[in-house]
Amino acid sequence: MPYYQQYHPAFSSSYLGKLKAKILACPYFTVNNLNRDFVGTKGFSIVFRRSHLTEVQQQFPYFKSYLDRVAQPDCNAFYLNPLWLQQGSRVDPHIDRSLRSYCEAITPPLVVSVLYVDVPADLQGGELVLQANKRQVGKIRPQANTLVFFQGDLTHSVNPVTSVGVRLSLVCEQYSLTEAELSEIPELQLESRVIRAEKGKNKRPKRGY
Repeated sequence: MPYYQQYHPAFSSSYLGKLKAKILACPYFTVNNLNRDFVGTKGFSIVFRRSHLTEVQQQFPYFKSYLDRVAQPDCNAFYLNPLWLQQGSRVDPHIDRSLRSYCEAITPPLVVSVLYVDVPADLQGGELVLQANKRQVGKIRPQANTLVFFQGDLTHSVNPVTSVGVRLSLVCEQYSLTEAELSEIPELQLESRVIRAEKGKNKRPKRGY
């Protein structure tokens, strides 16, 4: 397959508007829980096996149309995350292995899908740069309602956003794991700094008076 493919328009404008509103209003949406490659970004993440795809769509119904469109039949584990960037935000070069915290020896995803939910028409920067063996094989300027699929083993980055405005995308890493690898992945797990903070509060000892 080619390094990447693009589809535009991918969804109805009404769906995109609803998707944006629901993501930004989600109580788990906050400063990103992703690693240090994601500079100045916001979001939250959902880890799940294919066996729990329906449950994810029930708990987050606004993701259903997206997942119906992008989920590959030969993939059995997924890492889904909205990704919000503003002026000064960037994503440094990396290869996706977001499930590594559960399975250390995991290989890169088979494919990564990116839907640009909201992008200012006059956005400067924020391009998705794809590399194979240190050679650039793609530079994608984000455009609202464009859906991109790219090979999961590509090194990729997002150039710094240099203009005012917000770039919102929805990303899904899609893995084809062995049974042994899959057994280490949660059936369904939500990741957010909000959840970490709540757990931290619950662990604090109560004051005595």
